[in-house]
Amino acid sequence: MADMRLIVAGAGGRMGRALTRVISETPGAVLTGALEAPGSELLGKDAGVLAGLPENGVKLSADLWALAANADGILDFTIPGATIANVAIAAERGLVHVIGTTGLSTSDEAVIRSVTKRAIVVKSGNMSLGVNLLAALVKRVAQSLDQNFDIEIVEMHHKAKIDAPSGTALMLGEAAAEGRGIKLSDHSARGRDGHTGARRPGDIGFASLRGGTAAGDHSVIFAGPAERLTLSHQAEDRIIFAHGALKAALWAHGKQPGFYTMADVLGLSE
Repeated sequence: MADMRLIVAGAGGRMGRALTRVISETPGAVLTGALEAPGSELLGKDAGVLAGLPENGVKLSADLWALAANADGILDFTIPGATIANVAIAAERGLVHVIGTTGLSTSDEAVIRSVTKRAIVVKSGNMSLGVNLLAALVKRVAQSLDQNFDIEIVEMHHKAKIDAPSGTALMLGEAAAEGRGIKLSDHSARGRDGHTGARRPGDIGFASLRGGTAAGDHSVIFAGPAERLTLSHQAEDRIIFAHGALKAALWAHGKQPGFYTMADVLGLSE
């Protein structure tokens, strides 16, 4: 099979540059387009040079429609507004759309789902192997422990992250809720402050920490009578997310239209 031709959205950002590097190192994948926001001072720059590689001749552009004419997929770790703008074009052009963007609203999620009858979308709050295995463990433990064990999720990210809780924390919360047979939206406790009263039974709590250059630390605590179980994952470099996203793209290439997650990619779906 010919190499999968990929566009990196947000190619001038930290994740975009990491994705460019990983594509250059991966057999079966080739960078064919680099997308950046209209008005960016990086437009026209060489994607390889920005990623610390030799010049590759792929210039940053704001025109996804034109870039998509010669591509098979797009790797999208941007911001909600940009991702939603990319969804329709990616679907119309028949691109595999790998979405790692976090902070998406319920309406954003609905827009993404709306194209999956005719388009291939792989979306996850976290693309790393370790985190997706953690989510599977969280679901299993939540199934096994009754509501005498309270569930709390703690996450820490770098000081520039703009959404909270992180997409990964919410993914872990969804896994815990699924294990308990409840809806996270009905049992989510966030931002405790002041005189809050006692903890509501069955809630899944979230705490978000921001500072320094942390790539992503997540812990799920099951706190029961006289004992606690903590499941944790620490990301040491965002390159792990780039490797996961590329694995997802190559896996999805040639699949039937639909909505997929990293659990599908890694064979963890039930």
